[in-house]
Amino acid sequence: MPEIWFPNLGIKINHLSRVFLSIGSFDLYWYGLIIGVGIVLAVLLVLHEAKRSGQKPEDYIDLASFAIILSLIGARVYYVIFSWDNYKNDLLKIFAVREGGLAIYGGVITAIICGIIFSKRRKISFWLIADTVVPSILLGQILGRWGNFFNREAFGCYTNCIFAMRYLKDQVANIAPSVLEHIVTVNGTEYIQVHPTFLYESSLNLCLFIFLLILRRHKKFTGQIGTLYFIGYGLIRFFIEGLRTDQLIFMHTGVAVSQVVSAVLFFCGIIFYIVLKKLGKKEKVLEK
Repeated sequence: MPEIWFPNLGIKINHLSRVFLSIGSFDLYWYGLIIGVGIVLAVLLVLHEAKRSGQKPEDYIDLASFAIILSLIGARVYYVIFSWDNYKNDLLKIFAVREGGLAIYGGVITAIICGIIFSKRRKISFWLIADTVVPSILLGQILGRWGNFFNREAFGCYTNCIFAMRYLKDQVANIAPSVLEHIVTVNGTEYIQVHPTFLYESSLNLCLFIFLLILRRHKKFTGQIGTLYFIGYGLIRFFIEGLRTDQLIFMHTGVAVSQVVSAVLFFCGIIFYIVLKKLGKKEKVLEK
């Protein structure tokens, strides 16, 4: 029987290991490889955009040299904080990053903080940095979600929609009770059948990415790309989190942390968009 199955699309994947390469006792996971490739491509895109928009690529090399490392740490810290029950009895598991467990919002929040500090030190507009960097962040998010696919994680609740995805039950950890209520058995083999939320988010991010790439050549004011990322990604992630069963929950309250952050990101994006648009119009009037 296939290990991963999209029954309504007729797609079957028979063998899909989490490990990309083994060298002796060392395993290189697909998750880590995809994250690494995403980072490299994101940096190359940032440098290209800096050149295209008449900025100094060296500034962004300097920013990337510390922001990438700190953002990865931030992504892990965010995940561990809101999944503390999984780590409190085995603290060494905190460092097992190659097996998964990076929260995108932790990385995004850390990247924003790094951008603010860097903009003040270099006396560069934070929103100019945001306009330059956010398409690359999106590119990393688009690729990074496929690491979740290989890890059999970050999926949604039960569904029988056209995109329904089946994972072998024995290959998935931490299955929500609501998913276990709908186990699918085929020739004696048990599957969970769920929304492939990694695919939804990756696809929606791709649409937002293409939109921002087109818009950047026609942007009306500094910060337009950055604020539209906040609005677009906040909306996408709020929707996706509503489908997922492995949400990070705030202190056993039942409140999904990422949905709250998504809502804040969305409304802050709208506010900053309006404010920056007005400031941009004033600057044009003064220039005339």
